[in-house]
Amino acid sequence: MTGRGVDQVLPHPSDPSLHEPYVGSAQEYVEMAEHTNGPIPKPVSFSYIWGEALEELDGVAPAARIINLETSITTSEDYERKGINYRMHPANTPCLSAAKIDCCVLANNHVLDWGRSGLSETIRTLQKAGIRTAGAGSDLEDAWRHAAIQTGPGSRALVFAAGTVDSGIEPDWAATKTTSGVARLRDLSDRTAAEMAERVTQQKGPGDIAVLSIHWGENWGYEIPPQHQDFAHKLIDSAAIDVVHGHSSHHPKGIEVYKGKPILYGCGDFLDDYEGIVGYEEFRSHLVLAYFVTLNAGSGVLQDLEMVPFEIKRFQLRRPSDQDAAWLKNMMAREGKPLGTAVNLVGNHLALTWQ
Repeated sequence: MTGRGVDQVLPHPSDPSLHEPYVGSAQEYVEMAEHTNGPIPKPVSFSYIWGEALEELDGVAPAARIINLETSITTSEDYERKGINYRMHPANTPCLSAAKIDCCVLANNHVLDWGRSGLSETIRTLQKAGIRTAGAGSDLEDAWRHAAIQTGPGSRALVFAAGTVDSGIEPDWAATKTTSGVARLRDLSDRTAAEMAERVTQQKGPGDIAVLSIHWGENWGYEIPPQHQDFAHKLIDSAAIDVVHGHSSHHPKGIEVYKGKPILYGCGDFLDDYEGIVGYEEFRSHLVLAYFVTLNAGSGVLQDLEMVPFEIKRFQLRRPSDQDAAWLKNMMAREGKPLGTAVNLVGNHLALTWQ
């Protein structure tokens, strides 16, 4: 979530004016963060926000770096009257390139916060930066088109993206044959799962890994709706999806490994401007995880899943204290236990084990 307050500390901040019920300027989110954790050296460099995560990314050198980008990238003033509107100035896009992001998933409930003109500018800006997109587009076909990332000789990561009504995506945001918008699932029924599986299997070749990046569920709470679990299982049963990359929750949720395929029900935020906001302290959403998933390229079966803890402080990712890392480990173990997974703390990494 590199918009709003985070955008304000980058080299090219947008007009800070907001249309929220109680906050009129994005600068107020900067002030809350500084009041909580100290001054931010504005303007920061484009790489600043990633902090110590860059060292981890460079060390692991993943074949594909995929994020849910929950903001528009635009100078549009065509804002939606929805209470919360995120945007980042197009000139701040190098902050994504600084982390060598391969694909930005756009199927979420903030990418059209500044209208369809804002969506079009978002997509153009990312394409110009050489970053692939999935989950939104100029029409229905474009919105559902996957992103392909070459991960090795004869192997690709195919990123399919969609969002659901229970994540807050408005019905009229859905792309149609003639209008731009997001890839929005009408429901999580057997029919929808079969349609999604057919879409994936038509594109998936030998050596390909298929990722479904899905925006679903509430922002807060650890509960996993039964319909989410059932939908994920059906997509894996169809031999279509190898990784379910779930997001919408502002904090991490439990992980399941089903038939050798990982289901990340809620990855939580990785970057946001929530420092100092009160009301959900029990979830400790400033403690975040980077997910490093290793799959067998031939079968798509999970070989290893490591999570690296970070803390958001002054809009920057930093290594957490030992106590905070242990809290994340215990929370992920607690939430994973009903799903058949456990978590061990190995050095500064959390290692997933499964039955």
